[in-house]
Amino acid sequence: MKTLRRLAVLGLLILLASTARAEEASLFSFAEDTPAPTVTALPTPAVTVTPESGFFLEVVREEEAAVSESRDFRVLIYHTHTYEAYTATEAMPYTPTEKWRTANSERNMVAVGAYLAELLQSAGMEVVHDVTAFEPPQLSSAYERSLRMLKARQEAGERYDLYIDLHRDAFSKNNGPNTVEKDGADLARLLILVGKGTGQTGAGYAEKPNWEANKTIAQALSNRLNLQCEDLCRGVALKNGRYNQHVADCCVLIEVGNNYNTLEEALAAMPFLANAICALADGQIQ
Repeated sequence: MKTLRRLAVLGLLILLASTARAEEASLFSFAEDTPAPTVTALPTPAVTVTPESGFFLEVVREEEAAVSESRDFRVLIYHTHTYEAYTATEAMPYTPTEKWRTANSERNMVAVGAYLAELLQSAGMEVVHDVTAFEPPQLSSAYERSLRMLKARQEAGERYDLYIDLHRDAFSKNNGPNTVEKDGADLARLLILVGKGTGQTGAGYAEKPNWEANKTIAQALSNRLNLQCEDLCRGVALKNGRYNQHVADCCVLIEVGNNYNTLEEALAAMPFLANAICALADGQIQ
């Protein structure tokens, strides 16, 4: 059984493979000012990860893939701030669209979401990973476009047990260390964000999230993450905005590291997040 020491090079195995399959950017069409990117899906690495206090996760190549257990749990992963990226390294360079942002889906949040999706699928879950670039043409209105996607899916009859808007945070010296070490691997720390639906002026939104329900799920995931690795999750942050979490009572926004982390560190944390989600699906945490 391979250990978590392999995680330090996991990103390189995922992202530098010479061949990749083509994948649709989205199931839906949006406004003409929101171009759908051409996205290359990431190849699946042959690697085993076994987070402490969790289940056995094995991701194998497509031709060998066989899910031994099916979970009746559907997850949607998407990225409102799709272009968020990490500190570039020699192994993981990218061309920035602006500082710490890139349209390269093998280096931005799409890469992190793709790995999380593969881990969950290998654990028997049904996962949809929407890789639409919501930032163009203007970052400040990205949530409007991701909301259109969410509503379009719901109107089409899609239902999910967990909605994950996967981001990366901005560095702050007040947030403590950037990484935690586990079995020789440096893991980016996580933060789970829940919006209360109030505005900066206190006026709020006409349609608010049931934020207490979202917070219950967020806290359960945070607790499970820290059970596996102390201080891996910085906890649950309640914010004034709603972050489109009014669409369902099972919405969370998860920040994976910050701009001073590397993509390798972000990827290394994903098996632990997958473990926590599986525990949630199995009713082990509430």
